[in-house]
Amino acid sequence: MSDLRESRILIIDPRSDLNALKGLASETRVSILSLIQQGPKNVHEISQLLSLPQSTVATNVMTLERAGLIRTESVKGRKGTQKICHPIYSEMVVKLTEDARNVKNDDTIEVEMPIGLYTRYRVSPPCGLCSTEGIIGYLDVPGDFLDPNRMKAGLVWFEKGFLEYKFPNNGLYKNKPLASLEISMELSSEVPGTDPNWLSDITMWINEVEIGHWISPGDFGDRRGRFTPKWWKLEGSQYGLMKNWRVNGSGSFVDGTRISDVTLEDLEIQAHHSITIAVGVKDDAEHVGGINIFGRGFGNYDQDIMMRLSF
Repeated sequence: MSDLRESRILIIDPRSDLNALKGLASETRVSILSLIQQGPKNVHEISQLLSLPQSTVATNVMTLERAGLIRTESVKGRKGTQKICHPIYSEMVVKLTEDARNVKNDDTIEVEMPIGLYTRYRVSPPCGLCSTEGIIGYLDVPGDFLDPNRMKAGLVWFEKGFLEYKFPNNGLYKNKPLASLEISMELSSEVPGTDPNWLSDITMWINEVEIGHWISPGDFGDRRGRFTPKWWKLEGSQYGLMKNWRVNGSGSFVDGTRISDVTLEDLEIQAHHSITIAVGVKDDAEHVGGINIFGRGFGNYDQDIMMRLSF
């Protein structure tokens, strides 16, 4: 478990991760998180090391678990059952993007697109869709990606191919130059079952221009996603990582890391009445590890695909 934890970083967006922020908003809970970084510990051990009542520790452990910041397991001890606390992340970063810090609402346009509202697709098995209520169509049948119920999808997965979405280009009606285009979505690799060490090169195209790829580290199933419904099997993909793709006048970036020299000028945003966004795994990628796209009702973020235009 330690190898998995050491490779996992939580990026906290204060606009959507209020539960995580509340979990950190306590000196006691931060002390518990710091303590179990040294190794898993039970509530009694934490109580002794921090000189706190066990009831106080138990209450704060429950808060951290609900916030998705730790995981616990119950094991038999000499005197009944013990709750062992394990860290999930080795590092937590509160990320204030430029939009959140500096851009007024009048200078930003946001459009959220349901993950099932794609306008074009090409996928290969294993593949499928499901809503918060159940599987949509049949598993591993690409033709069922045309099922009208795809509009309700909260989770979509496939091995190779892409999904393309068409966003309205509301920026045409702004009398200001476009400064950046940002796409945020929750993503992971896709493997039958789950595997935290399953690499996949996930590529994005905007207006049919490839802006670059991000290497997903794995397919996560160590715990149930914060919003993943109870009916979804625990052996299946539970959550992904929230990734922010940004294109501005100097290049293309994922979470602030440059992935290519493609700029806004290359995308010719002003020449189109819509903005097409495609995401997927190329047939000739170095790591063909599939893709999971998490939307509302699944994963750790109650969000579909968000496009943000900043002026």
